[in-house]
Amino acid sequence: MLDHCEKVFLVDSETMKARAEVMMEQKNSADRGFWLCGPKGFSSSFANFSGEVEEERKLHKHSEQLQSATEITRILSEGMQGNITLAAADLIQSGVVDRFIGLIRDEEFPRLQYEAARGLTVIAAFKPDLLVYCNAGPFLVKLLASSRYYVREQAMWALGNLAGHSIHRDYVLKSGALRPLLSQLYEDTNLSVLRIATRTLSNLCYGMLLAYLNEVKPALELHLNSRDEEVLRCVCLAISYLCDGSIDGIQSVIEAGFVPKLVEVLRHPSPVVLSPVLRTIGIIVTVNNHQSQVVIDCGALHILGDLLTRAYERYIKADTFLTISRITTGFTEQLQAVIDANLIPRFVYLAQNNELDLKKEGVWAISNVTAGGSHDQIIYLVQQGCIKPLCDLLVCPDVRIILVCLDGLENILNVGEANIGEVNDYCQLVEDAQGLEKIQNLRQHGSYEIYAKALKILETFWHDE
Repeated sequence: MLDHCEKVFLVDSETMKARAEVMMEQKNSADRGFWLCGPKGFSSSFANFSGEVEEERKLHKHSEQLQSATEITRILSEGMQGNITLAAADLIQSGVVDRFIGLIRDEEFPRLQYEAARGLTVIAAFKPDLLVYCNAGPFLVKLLASSRYYVREQAMWALGNLAGHSIHRDYVLKSGALRPLLSQLYEDTNLSVLRIATRTLSNLCYGMLLAYLNEVKPALELHLNSRDEEVLRCVCLAISYLCDGSIDGIQSVIEAGFVPKLVEVLRHPSPVVLSPVLRTIGIIVTVNNHQSQVVIDCGALHILGDLLTRAYERYIKADTFLTISRITTGFTEQLQAVIDANLIPRFVYLAQNNELDLKKEGVWAISNVTAGGSHDQIIYLVQQGCIKPLCDLLVCPDVRIILVCLDGLENILNVGEANIGEVNDYCQLVEDAQGLEKIQNLRQHGSYEIYAKALKILETFWHDE
């Protein structure tokens, strides 16, 4: 079971292209044995595949070994997705991991190393414990020094799949993977290698000890400038994993100097990149207001506001809303920064003209401002039309949102009571938005908390009408 969103990756079109290149080289290599009869009767044949390596070299040609390794990988790839097939299970029980390890240790034939690493990549995705048990990690790490890019690429792929199971992340690190992996990010300009290297690094960063931050920081900084969407996506994910939602993790990322560049990446046009960078910034503004201020000081609010007005997918707008909503729980000065960025009118508009989940985020942000805002800031909210969306969602099926709306309305009505004059003008605005009737109806709500809150508002501002 994988524990985070990056997870594992199987053989794709780029790998198939690399294999086509591999098959062109070393046609006349010396013999290496790798026995495979085929899918039928495969278990018994493979079980007898325990002779000495030197004997196998004498009996089988290199091309037959490569064909065998390719066929085994195919059976594993097809047979390990979903319910494991009998053929794949037989292969595993017959010691295929040890045989693949034997092949990747043979530096004389890079294409066999490549094909064996492909097989280990598949097994790492579905049966990672086998690779740990057979101690495949150090041998895969050694492949990262190969002169053939496709061998390095496949080894990283296998290590990334292992690290994608977070319980095995430390095993990959203890196998010595980090430094040779980082060297790929400094030395290799092959885009395919860079993509897999950053993907693998992001998996390693999930739950990584902060002691490793200084080692990975230069590579992450370098590739935060990447023009490739996939590389940039993985770098942003890696930084989000380093934050890990803790004060210390977030502070370490802030002190590493990543925030200004992350805010700049918010201008990227692709949702593929925006999603992880919003996730990362959303984590940074979650824990305390001082860390949120760093994001504000980098100019994030205006950029986040622009994202709300563009024609992005709903999930991008929802993540943007969520990030801003977290900032609205901050100091009065931070709320003023939200107001100065002209975000309140956008909250009001989106809270009335979008899908329910976006409306929820909108009223949550509005209610947050009413909770921590000054008298004048709440007056500004009312002037921007925030009462109506709060009243509209009083009929929402979500109990939490009803309470959020009631809290927001109560805060606004309290400000109305403090205004000069005998009449609370905000009561009339609530009535005009059909809010009074909805609040009255909430006295029959199944939630006692909602009932009590509605009753309190009616008794306080309408004298229990």
